[in-house]
Amino acid sequence: MLTGTLLCFISIFSVAQEIVFPELDGFKKNTDKYPVYSPENLWDFINGAADGYLALGFMDLHVAEYKKGKAVIKAEIYHHSSHTMAFGIYAAERSPSYRFVNLGAQGYVTGGVINFFKGPYYVKIRTYSEKPKILQSEESLARMITSMLTGEEVMPPVLSEFPAEGRKVNEETFINESVLGHQFLNKAFKASFVTGSDNFSIYLFDYKTPQEAFRSAEEYLASAKIEANQSDAGKYIFTDGYNGTIFLSWKDKKMVVITGLAKDQADIADKYTSAILE
Repeated sequence: MLTGTLLCFISIFSVAQEIVFPELDGFKKNTDKYPVYSPENLWDFINGAADGYLALGFMDLHVAEYKKGKAVIKAEIYHHSSHTMAFGIYAAERSPSYRFVNLGAQGYVTGGVINFFKGPYYVKIRTYSEKPKILQSEESLARMITSMLTGEEVMPPVLSEFPAEGRKVNEETFINESVLGHQFLNKAFKASFVTGSDNFSIYLFDYKTPQEAFRSAEEYLASAKIEANQSDAGKYIFTDGYNGTIFLSWKDKKMVVITGLAKDQADIADKYTSAILE
């Protein structure tokens, strides 16, 4: 009998899209220079950066080079385990100062680099040429790859649950493991906010059941030597030795953690927590 893990493995790979890079007019395409990278050998391609990709469900990488004279355009398609994971690695490498473009769910252009994500794919395209025609060809390639890939062309829906007031645009991220440095905290969306001269962060955890939300809150509180009252909702303020003052709240299947505010700023924390949980 197949185990649940093996069934999941088969399910994931049965729907994986075959990657066939498009032709680019005037360029010679080469896909033989690089192997298809897996979690076992990703370090061979991106060295120390591999850990960040592996922490976000990296599955495989396809690479192609396009050459025209001395100009080279390199395209990399990273396949991750889900749309959320692809967003996570994309968001980890973007900056709000980049020029954002309509590619996939979201993309940006900066200094010969075009990066975007769509469904479970994170695409990185780069050229060192500054010639306008080469840059135009690079943009054409990006559009063709976008059309070729399957998957959602939307941002993760959870992001819409963060309040718009004071939220820093294009700074949202997803952390899959060890949120705030704690091994027992996983899978959180993070958004950064500013109100007056205060900058703070909100972490939103979306669990499958209210019991999971309570267990996570209970474990975090226990780390601060606080006993949580068994309930489908709760609100606490405490000090985390690594992260300072923590505002922790949960209700039903969601848990919210706010950092960066002082204990006497509970009114601000309550305002944002209520907007998410109520």
